[in-house]
Amino acid sequence: MAAAKISKTNAMRMLDELGIGYDILSYDNEDGQIHGTAVAEKTGQAAETVFKTLVAHAGANGYVFVIPVAGELDLKKAARAAGEKKIEMLPLKDLQKWTGYVRGGCSPIGMKKHFPTFADVSGEGLEQIVVSAGKVGLQVKLPPSGLVSAARAEFAELTKDE
Repeated sequence: MAAAKISKTNAMRMLDELGIGYDILSYDNEDGQIHGTAVAEKTGQAAETVFKTLVAHAGANGYVFVIPVAGELDLKKAARAAGEKKIEMLPLKDLQKWTGYVRGGCSPIGMKKHFPTFADVSGEGLEQIVVSAGKVGLQVKLPPSGLVSAARAEFAELTKDE
């Protein structure tokens, strides 16, 4: 049986245009389990290498934060990284309008508008990092330098201390 053809997402097209190598990881999302730790399990990846994309704002300014799936965004650290006094999570109802992506399929790469993007420092030393490919059920695995380049991101302290 031939493997199903995967149609390219904006994130994959952008990686291709930039010449950044990546692997596609797909998972079954019929059970509705699209939270990060379930995705890590379904794709057979170590949870510390799988990152989720969170979108926040300070008024009209949007920001993207890429953190480990088991981590929790520290809004004070996020505001500091973004150079804002206060930052809050973007309401879920606004996610698609701002990014072009839906919950569970929001990639830090290839959003319809670029927002300043910050990746948690824990990803800097990894060999490979896994983020959404821009569609529920698809992830891309790439070097952290590829993520930084494609998302025009910088590393920062972002997660709450355990």
